[in-house]
Amino acid sequence: MPGKFVLAPAKNGEFRFNLKAGNSQVILTSQTYTTKASALNGVESVRTNGVLDERFERRVAKDDRPYFVLKAGNGLEVGRSQMYASNTNMENGIASVKKNAPDAALVDETLDA
Repeated sequence: MPGKFVLAPAKNGEFRFNLKAGNSQVILTSQTYTTKASALNGVESVRTNGVLDERFERRVAKDDRPYFVLKAGNGLEVGRSQMYASNTNMENGIASVKKNAPDAALVDETLDA
């Protein structure tokens, strides 16, 4: 199964999307956007930047768990991963973004909101 972007309303009336792998596991969560149009631009940014290794910033949380942030060409954060149990798992998550983002379908759940 291919990956997909799921665009949904955030609790505050803004918009957010998740990139999900073919198994429906969330591999990247966006920041919140004030408009649907800007969230859709964020999806396109993930499609473009998600294949470029240099756009991934590998980080370590305060509890020593690794995670990653995907940045756009302008250096702004587009999305971030969950916390991982190991660096290997984090690298697998990055590989999953690279694999799924370019051709992932868009599921717009804001139409039901």
